[in-house]
Amino acid sequence: MYDLPHHKEHNEKEITDFINQYPFAFITGCDAAHQPIVTQLPLFPEEKDGKKILRGHLMKNTDHHLAFMSNERVLVVFTGKSTYVSGTWYSNPYMASTWNYMSVHIKGSIRFLDDHALEEVLRLTSLHFENNNENSTTVYDNLPMAFKQRVMGAIVAFEIEVVEIDTVFKLSQDRDEKSYQNIIAQLKLGDHDGQVIASEMERRFDNVFKNRQ
Repeated sequence: MYDLPHHKEHNEKEITDFINQYPFAFITGCDAAHQPIVTQLPLFPEEKDGKKILRGHLMKNTDHHLAFMSNERVLVVFTGKSTYVSGTWYSNPYMASTWNYMSVHIKGSIRFLDDHALEEVLRLTSLHFENNNENSTTVYDNLPMAFKQRVMGAIVAFEIEVVEIDTVFKLSQDRDEKSYQNIIAQLKLGDHDGQVIASEMERRFDNVFKNRQ
């Protein structure tokens, strides 16, 4: 991955908050024939027995389910908003343009769980995306029993034990203050993704420049 020290995020709370904000992740692995496989699923970070884990669920007997059963090693990638940054916005405009983005990469081992764990994951997932509205008709506990019995046999819960976490929070930290401020100003004039990145850069401004002369 893009690996420069000034584009790393080491604050555990910042990383966890990012995952919670953007839980829909890529999970990649290799099947029994060593062919790459990938799927996209919502995942939720937790602490369990002193270890960091990610929990989720997927459909059984898909290519990715079979691959993860044959090879437990997986790579999970959480991505947030991203935006183009024009070199014309720098104090020296004769520079190559770039792309600002935030991404968390997690390596780990996947393990499939029992039906009780599946109920817990479905309850967690449905409540999360329904803003913890327990009266919502689509949360797990309010679904008809016949429907749950029919579909739960086709899905399985899993947890991923986190082995390694790496990050790229590439937010123009290597630019001078004038360029940094102008990038923020220009992004605020653009689309929603650019405005989100601008807000994140603005929030980090003091920390980026506190040790500079």
